[in-house]
Amino acid sequence: IPLLKIHRYFHRKPIRFFSFILLYLTAGSLVFLHSGFSSDTSTTGASGSGRDPLISEGGGGTGAGSSTSDALGLLGRVFKETRRTPRRFGPPWMKENGAQDAPEWAGRGVDHTSSWSHGAKGRTTKEMDDGRAKYIGCYVDDTQKRALRGVSFLDYKKMTVFRCQDNCAERGYLYAGLEFGAECYCGHKIQAPNVSESECNMECKGEKSNICGGPNRLSIYRLELSQESARRYGSAIFKGCFKRPDNVTLALPASAVIKNMSVDKCVDMCTEKEFSLAALAGEKCHCGFPTSLFTLHEHEDEELCLQRCAGEDFESCGNNDFFVVYQTQVQDNRCMDRRFLPTRSKHLVALASFPGAGNTWARHLIELATGYYTGSYYFDGSLYNKGFKGERDHWRSGRTICIKTHESGKKEIEDFDASILMIRNPYKALMAEFNRKYGGHIGFASQAHWRGKEWPEFVKNYAPWWASHTLDWLKYGKKVQVVHFEDLKRELFAELKGMVIFLDLEVSEDRLLCVEGQKDGNFKRSGLRKLEYDPYTPEMRATIDRLIKTVDTALRKRNLSGVPEEYRPR
Repeated sequence: IPLLKIHRYFHRKPIRFFSFILLYLTAGSLVFLHSGFSSDTSTTGASGSGRDPLISEGGGGTGAGSSTSDALGLLGRVFKETRRTPRRFGPPWMKENGAQDAPEWAGRGVDHTSSWSHGAKGRTTKEMDDGRAKYIGCYVDDTQKRALRGVSFLDYKKMTVFRCQDNCAERGYLYAGLEFGAECYCGHKIQAPNVSESECNMECKGEKSNICGGPNRLSIYRLELSQESARRYGSAIFKGCFKRPDNVTLALPASAVIKNMSVDKCVDMCTEKEFSLAALAGEKCHCGFPTSLFTLHEHEDEELCLQRCAGEDFESCGNNDFFVVYQTQVQDNRCMDRRFLPTRSKHLVALASFPGAGNTWARHLIELATGYYTGSYYFDGSLYNKGFKGERDHWRSGRTICIKTHESGKKEIEDFDASILMIRNPYKALMAEFNRKYGGHIGFASQAHWRGKEWPEFVKNYAPWWASHTLDWLKYGKKVQVVHFEDLKRELFAELKGMVIFLDLEVSEDRLLCVEGQKDGNFKRSGLRKLEYDPYTPEMRATIDRLIKTVDTALRKRNLSGVPEEYRPR
């Protein structure tokens, strides 16, 4: 009887129709909820914690939690940006790829580190100095007055020494300290005394073989920052110690004597006067912009600037001969104006690269350096919304200074009259493109993707394309200028100047100096989720190393310098 009633119920057409619609919507809702839940757990699962362990804490005490961090994490998940899928590209033998690629983001105080060797007893040489950080010692940490007063974060399941060092270095801090086995603190200076090494006795939660401080005790490391890393003081970026310019009034047009000088006071003054540089010279504060009179290219030994500020014992304020320089949050507008070419050009210049080799970053630099928009062989709405207005133009429009492309092959290459060929270390480029493919322009692939079948399959298909892309452009390109991503990062001014000359434009030195202060743009991954393990297997490395040698040989045959040293197989 119940079955008969159900049969009669569905036999009536209107009721049957609406019942099926209801079931369809219910099923769709369940699938949507499941996918959202899976996305959240893949994000938090990588850290082994129910909340994002990398959200900065407000400097709470040992073992402290943060409901604010949970709230921020929830808001971050709610307001995820939706992306419009652009025209697809990929290796010649694959047509399943996605959008475009993405590039790869202080003071000194009282020297408590002078006695660091006392805290280093019992540590091996490898622990003390592994090339990226030097162990300083065990220090007191007071919850009311922190020894390291920069950002901090907690991870009570997977904290490691490397993870703490990497996050502090990524933010430009000089020191990284670990406490209570699971807490990481960053700072520009150590503002507490060191104590016996025996008081730092707690193993790291993520690696039992290393010590991560103790209760109210920090194991502190001095970080060996890479050349391009910026050290920060609050919102200002530490640029270094520089010799007084010959004509200081012309080079730094605004100045004032400040009573009880501190970094904050000088930075605030220059910010208020709308200058991008704050230069401390003892009791005097100078403000200005980087120019040919004060390029910030000639760094001096920071010891020459070690004169304590009158208003803050833990800061250095320089002196009359050597200035301590910070970059303020004021935007240098000398390179921000951009427009389309005044007359359409029939000379098409490609900005060619393998995906993940920094093409979008190079476009950002070229637009700032030249004042003209760049175009694209594709269309990506997210890039257009970020300010790349040439993205909407057809690539043959002739209104843009150069055209982004990842294409390879004789026909596509011969469409262009000249090309700037961007090449990047394949080990880095492959990882960057994998992150973009599964995490967006400035996002990250999940641990599930890295450890699943996606990564091996990706390397198998894309590594040969990295080599064939370069070889094709070298073979079929009519006029090719090779630019290595790593050289552009190291020597931005010189490399970018060469690119502007190649584009047959007049070089503005002040404009290039302005670009140096705005080089990152909106497409730089924070580095907070860098892998803590090597994703490349020995078989992958053997294949990629052979490809590197092939590309190196091709470059040298054209009397070019070959690949940079860091590419070459070790």
